[in-house]
Amino acid sequence: MSKVLPPKPRSLNQKTQITIVASKYNDEFTDAMVENTHEELNELIPNGNIELIRVPGAFEIPVAVETVLRQSRPDCVICLGLIIRGQTAHGDMVAESVTHALQQISVSHATPVVHEVLLVGDEKQAYARCIGSKLNRGREAARAAAAIIDTFTQLKRSTSRVFPSNA
Repeated sequence: MSKVLPPKPRSLNQKTQITIVASKYNDEFTDAMVENTHEELNELIPNGNIELIRVPGAFEIPVAVETVLRQSRPDCVICLGLIIRGQTAHGDMVAESVTHALQQISVSHATPVVHEVLLVGDEKQAYARCIGSKLNRGREAARAAAAIIDTFTQLKRSTSRVFPSNA
């Protein structure tokens, strides 16, 4: 588990379409994730067009992502949600199902899907990851999106498979 945010990738000046699909459940935390992701994206990708889609809970995120990718071709989809473990296995089952579905969707559409649907043990962990500055997963999602968009842009332009930014 990382204990700090990854370094900021280089800023991208290209026009980019990014869709954020975020859960409404645990809104104190998911709203903060959306806000932090949006702020970081605006800094890293100033020419980005960001679309926000809200769904009831984490379980509904994959079907919304699948629908978005069938209807349009964003450069990247960012998934934001928060599951707080309870006293049953339900949260773990939802988290595993969402993770598996998002990976399948990403691969089948060959489109980057950034997975920040968090499974945490309690509200203290949720605060640290969604609202705090040290482990902020919203900012991390934006950084991952910028990095993978840059990589995919290079993939589309290059016949060589060694990229200067990866060396």
